[in-house]
Amino acid sequence: MTGITNAGSNRMVLLSGRAHPQLAQDIARELGTELVPTDAYDFANGETYVRFGESVRGADAFLIQSHPAPINQWVMEQLIMIDSLKRASAKSITVVSPFYPYARQDKKHRGREPISARLISDLYKTAGADRLMSVDLHTAQIQGFFDGPVDHLMAIPLLSDYVRSVVDESNVTVVSPDTGRVRVAEQWAERLGGAPLAFVHKTRDINVPNQAESKQVVGDIEGRTCVLIDDMIDTGGTITGAVRVLRDNGAKDVIIAATHAVFSDPAVERLANCGAMKVVVTDTLPVPKEHQFENLEVISIAPLIARAIQEVFEDGSVTSLFNGRS
Repeated sequence: MTGITNAGSNRMVLLSGRAHPQLAQDIARELGTELVPTDAYDFANGETYVRFGESVRGADAFLIQSHPAPINQWVMEQLIMIDSLKRASAKSITVVSPFYPYARQDKKHRGREPISARLISDLYKTAGADRLMSVDLHTAQIQGFFDGPVDHLMAIPLLSDYVRSVVDESNVTVVSPDTGRVRVAEQWAERLGGAPLAFVHKTRDINVPNQAESKQVVGDIEGRTCVLIDDMIDTGGTITGAVRVLRDNGAKDVIIAATHAVFSDPAVERLANCGAMKVVVTDTLPVPKEHQFENLEVISIAPLIARAIQEVFEDGSVTSLFNGRS
């Protein structure tokens, strides 16, 4: 039977939706196990059917599902799989959503708007999830939306290790694309030998989605290699605009480092031609061949998620992976 059994005879099983099977297989390989066989398909009218190929009764189930486009299909599939695990008498259900869906809708900007990130957490809980695991939430407050334990993993160690291998740390400035990510930038700076910080001032029209205008940079960047960080790249307009601002203000080179490669059109074209030396992302979302370009580097997130799953299963400490940060 598929899964891992520990010294206490507890059984762990890994399951995956259809959105990003390669990542789930990589996580299973890191843990030395296989995914539970799953039969999943869509009816003619779009309804999703799911059935697991073996018993999960009494098992600690970790359900892996990423959320690329079409995001609503994969959210619904994940909810159906949670419900199936609950009705199959799984002992516990941990939702592993490397890219948390609807994360940008985490607060109200105007009246009569939803807080969709909270709705997603409520749906997970109602479907039967006991625990939530995700990577680099858009804002840390999303941890409080879910009524249960939340493991907030960070890709900074993986991304920063790669960046350190390609830059001269003595001539690096860490740049936040806005004031909201300065705290994350401080963690980057710490891992890059105490590098100085800068941030790009930008404005956004809340009536127009996926558009923000980068205007000026605050901080010392002239003649330096700038590591421009963000949690996600969607259409690429904000991040490539920031690259132009940094170049115009005398930056020697720019490296873009982001966790989630959403890459909605025309992101690939923008990133490939923005003048950045490197664009470094993780594979929390699939990056198909048509979204790859010459200066793109994709880092596997599977080892990090696998270690976190192992810690949860063995009642260890997930925050120990990040020096107590969460």
